[in-house]
Amino acid sequence: MLNTQELSDYMYDVIGALCEVHSELGPGLNEYCYQEGFQIQLIEQGIHFLKEYSFHPLYHGKEMMTLFRVDFLCKDSIIVECKAVDTLTSNHRAQLFNYMHLMKKPCGILVNFYNKYIEYERYLYDEETKSIVGINGKVFKKLARISVRDERN
Repeated sequence: MLNTQELSDYMYDVIGALCEVHSELGPGLNEYCYQEGFQIQLIEQGIHFLKEYSFHPLYHGKEMMTLFRVDFLCKDSIIVECKAVDTLTSNHRAQLFNYMHLMKKPCGILVNFYNKYIEYERYLYDEETKSIVGINGKVFKKLARISVRDERN
């Protein structure tokens, strides 16, 4: 069973870094500008991360040629997907959910820097039930089995 409070606490400093970037840069810039600011902030705070982390999914135990790339993998287990859009959509959430499931990472953050106030959503992946769960415990999606081979950049 997921310990939602423990995982929420684990993401606290990453959320703080995201908020600091938005506070400094303000709204209305493009996604890449925020990503660069976030990278600098993570370095300044001493938070371990990989930017544009790449991985290949497996199908029937065979590596597929398809290559996925997440914006940030922080602390080896928090996927951060950055957006600069008017509104976050179900497609943005599906992208994060699929990455969490494919990589078997317990924490995901979807962030939107574009508007006046930063918007972020935190999700957890429950490996046991193959479900995406919100911080409040609400189940968002049950996912099928699949595996992945990752490669470090």
